Amino acid sequence: MILLINHYIKALHKIFKAKNILLVTHRRPDGDALASISAMMELCIGMEKKFSAYSADPAPAHYHFLPHVEKIVNDKNQLDFSSFDLIIALDCGSLDRTTLSQEISERSEDQFVIEFDHHPRVDEYSDLEIRYLEASSTAEILYYFFKGNNIKFNKNLANCILTGILTDTGNFLYPSTTDETIKIASKMLLHGARFPVILEHTWRNKSMGGMKIWGQAMSNLQINKKYNIAFTVLTREDINRYQVSDEELEGVSGFLSNLSDVNALLFLREEDNGRIKGSLRTSHPKIDISRLATHLGGGGHPKASGFMLKGKLEKTKTGWQIN
Repeated sequence: MILLINHYIKALHKIFKAKNILLVTHRRPDGDALASISAMMELCIGMEKKFSAYSADPAPAHYHFLPHVEKIVNDKNQLDFSSFDLIIALDCGSLDRTTLSQEISERSEDQFVIEFDHHPRVDEYSDLEIRYLEASSTAEILYYFFKGNNIKFNKNLANCILTGILTDTGNFLYPSTTDETIKIASKMLLHGARFPVILEHTWRNKSMGGMKIWGQAMSNLQINKKYNIAFTVLTREDINRYQVSDEELEGVSGFLSNLSDVNALLFLREEDNGRIKGSLRTSHPKIDISRLATHLGGGGHPKASGFMLKGKLEKTKTGWQIN
């Protein structure tokens, strides 16, 4: 942690010196990504810094309660990339996740990149890497960054940090939750974070179709007895039938991982672009499912990982397969 504290101080120094900052998070941003970029926008506004914020996809409507989310640009053609002297990547485990691969790879010597992330490194693209794999979320790392630099927590920062922690730990249900995570969450409440409001927007936000599609995922649930792995699927037909957005499927794999007496869970769902998104979860102390995810071209944490495959789900006499 001593090394990270030095990194926190250096990062803030770079922000102080920067004339124009680009904040970026990954495509299809989740709660942690949006909470983290919102927290950094709050910091930049407080420091009266010129900045832009970017994610390739818009924030889901239920995250619009976060401060400054409306400032996030979704079209990179609206960015004058050469004008930024500091780029801060948040929750982007790989360069590809930023959707600015070429721009960042071909940046000038005057452009400095800082990376805040809690995922295992996929590739090295930053000049200053602030990575802490034991953190529950990128928002938790930002808490250490703010605290390490004696930055006061106002209500906006507190709401951002707590939102990122809650969404990435499944409301403290996932194995990534630690005693330190709980302590930080309680501190954010003391700084004015609105726990009931956050839950209302991030958890109690399911439509009727959303509830039914979760039911469909549970109805499709099976167990491979040979490997003691639970698995379920959702086809594009399922998703279209209930007229739900992909955002309403957030949390399905985390919820189904509560199934007792299984080693792991595999959740496959068809995207609308001819791809299949896979989510892997386990709470088994001796299983690292990130190894399988990496083998399939994805990645993540030992207990929560994901991957993408080209193809279509088909049900056969012997079970589901990808064609």
